[in-house]
Amino acid sequence: VEAPAPVVEASKEEPAPVAEAPKEEPKAEEKAEAPAQKEPESGLKVRGKIDLDAQKPKKKAKPAVAEAPAEKKSHKPTEKGPKKSAGGAKIQEQAPTKKAEEKAQEAKPADAEIKTKYVKIDGPKFTGQKIELPVEKPKTPKKKRTRIKTQGPGGATPAQADPRSRNQRGGNNQNRGKGKGRRNQPVVQNQELTDEQIQKQIKETLEKLTSGKKNKGAKIRRDKRAERREKEELRDIQAAEESKVLKVTEFVTVTELANMMEVSVNDVIGSLMGVGVMVTMNQRLDAEMLEMVAEEFGFGVNFVDEEVTETFQEEEDKEEDLKPRSPIVTVMGHVDHGKTSLLDYIRKANVIAGEAGGITQHIGAYNVKVHTGQTITFLDTPGHEAFTAMRARGAQVTDIAIIVVAADDAVMPQTKEAISHAQAAGVPIIIAINKVDREVANPNKIMEQLSQENILVEDWGGSIQCQQISAKTGLNIEELLDKVLLEAEMLDLKANPNKNASGTIVEASLDKGRGYMCTALIQAGTMKVGDYVLAGQYSGKVKAMLDERGNRIKVAGPSTPVNLLGLDGAPTSGDKFIIMDDEREAKQIAAKRLQLMREQSVRSQKKMTLEEIGRRLQVGDFKELNIILKGDVDGSVEALSDSLQKLTTEEIQVNIIHKAVGQISESDILLATASDAIVVGFQVRPSAQARKLAEKEDVEIRMYSIIYDAINEVRDAMEGMLSAEMKEEIKGTAEIRETFKISKVGTIAGCMVTEGTIERNHDVRVIRDGVVVYTGKLGSLKRFKDDAKEVRQGFECGLNIANFNDIKVGDVVEAYAMVEVKRTLG
Repeated sequence: VEAPAPVVEASKEEPAPVAEAPKEEPKAEEKAEAPAQKEPESGLKVRGKIDLDAQKPKKKAKPAVAEAPAEKKSHKPTEKGPKKSAGGAKIQEQAPTKKAEEKAQEAKPADAEIKTKYVKIDGPKFTGQKIELPVEKPKTPKKKRTRIKTQGPGGATPAQADPRSRNQRGGNNQNRGKGKGRRNQPVVQNQELTDEQIQKQIKETLEKLTSGKKNKGAKIRRDKRAERREKEELRDIQAAEESKVLKVTEFVTVTELANMMEVSVNDVIGSLMGVGVMVTMNQRLDAEMLEMVAEEFGFGVNFVDEEVTETFQEEEDKEEDLKPRSPIVTVMGHVDHGKTSLLDYIRKANVIAGEAGGITQHIGAYNVKVHTGQTITFLDTPGHEAFTAMRARGAQVTDIAIIVVAADDAVMPQTKEAISHAQAAGVPIIIAINKVDREVANPNKIMEQLSQENILVEDWGGSIQCQQISAKTGLNIEELLDKVLLEAEMLDLKANPNKNASGTIVEASLDKGRGYMCTALIQAGTMKVGDYVLAGQYSGKVKAMLDERGNRIKVAGPSTPVNLLGLDGAPTSGDKFIIMDDEREAKQIAAKRLQLMREQSVRSQKKMTLEEIGRRLQVGDFKELNIILKGDVDGSVEALSDSLQKLTTEEIQVNIIHKAVGQISESDILLATASDAIVVGFQVRPSAQARKLAEKEDVEIRMYSIIYDAINEVRDAMEGMLSAEMKEEIKGTAEIRETFKISKVGTIAGCMVTEGTIERNHDVRVIRDGVVVYTGKLGSLKRFKDDAKEVRQGFECGLNIANFNDIKVGDVVEAYAMVEVKRTLG
């Protein structure tokens, strides 16, 4: 207590004694004395002492949180001291000096406590309470309204009181409106007008401008505008109706039709099932079915061929211009029943030798002179099920159909299909029962089966002619031809040769060195070399004509099959052709047809829908097999494409991404590389450059000559893509004869293997009274005292089942294993 006293006395007289205080006291006191040293310099005199220690030591302890703030607080009263009166300053200054002394004494213990307080207070604390701010506070329109209201009636400023200034500033305010609802109007006015509204406004303003004139010209213009409007409305209505009209070719699959109508394939199949027609998703529909299904879904059908042929309205031929023509006869029937052999004998040429595998894969058209001197045109159609479309085309262009049935076989599915095609086309049928020279032949059985198909032959009291023949020996072939000529005579077939030729494309191909060749059957008129021909979506000039034996001819009349050279593409089999007088017109119509075909292909493309994605996810391991198909003739390409697409299953989809006629080119290999596809060539080979590119890009090229092989190999490839199925296989059974309990091991069963083999690694089941009690693994398998890898039938063994001891005498132990089984397509 004695130490601070001399410090106060020294401050009264001179600043010199202040130097003694820091020597005697600690450093903490020096800082407290700093304000006391400055007081005498400011000119203050201390007259007396006021003892305030007893009342306010605790109160002022808190402000002295740190040494620096104590200095700042002491500096401020010293600076302001000289400005105030001397009397007041003397009494106030006494108190800080005393407080400073006490702070200096308690400096060290106070610092420790304050630091802990700082740590506790440091950082914000989250209490979990939320402060909700008023939502309507930032609204500006209300503030503007209150300002206007307060300024208007107040009139405090001279500018507001002056009426002239109010008019000057209020010009824009008058346009803004006086009511509450007027503020939303500019939003409506700023909306953009559509082109129709703009055109309508322009027309209305023009009408107002011209209505004042009372001349006839204004009325005429008004009438013209009204007519124009009506035409535009009619055009819009027609466009809406045309969107509901499907432009299709004659042969469209169920899937393509469903995609055009934007409906599910199942809906189309269901509608056909409702009328008793069973179809698959890749099956082609004829014209009648297409119209029926489209009408049910509210669509119209416009066939592309009909649309273009409407422009060629042929005049009816006069009776005197008509001349007799040869009958066109189509030979139809099941595969290997002897259709081509029959034609072979009639033509006295070996046609079969030219066909791979001895089966017909093209429509062959032949002109044959028979023993009577008359000519008959024969069409040989394939019997394989893949060539349905070919048989349908053959039935459409023919006059008479010969249905060949083998006497040693039966009426097969393709035979029934051929009969239905002929009946649908309204073509008279002649039945030829072939192979009667064989010992196992039974013609009566064939006639009985035909009667079940509503085909009653003359021998059975019907009206359909029938002839038993042998194509191998030539038995009764002439009698069959006589019946064909008799049927033709009854039909009274005539045609006008003195006009431009028209007919049907039977087949089309790309011949190296010659270009596109197509087999055409002339049904009316005469074709000459140099004529302009339009066939489907292609046109060209007839450069040359060949008969079926390859001889050049210059003129071809009705019922004559010819090979045409000169078209700029390969038309589809079944397309109609016509000779045009003007080449330019032929090219224009061909371009129009090509555009329609492109539109149809775009519309028929299947779009990926959410349902399809969901179905693929549900299947899980969904795969696609992309195929590029090239063939020698259009009909074979079409038939093979249909057959391959029918192989599509729920897990693997076959996509024919490109199909065309001609050899395999480099562009095909590049397309296969881009789309990860395999190239299938049917009776065609790749070019040298394409083969090199395929080896470089590692693209697989498969080449076939028989349609069976192509379909079977693609099926095998698809089966290889299927994930293997895990199947349980029973390996052996053993009967428990005795049980033994061994400590630390469990129950051991003494067994006799009654069937198969039990191996150490097999899973086992314990079966008691026909009920599975436990399924698990073998713990051990022993024969006598030795561990055994396997125990076969008839031997005894001891076994222990892991984690199972409830084994009883009479139980059966069944050993099984999970094996991978290769899956096959249904």
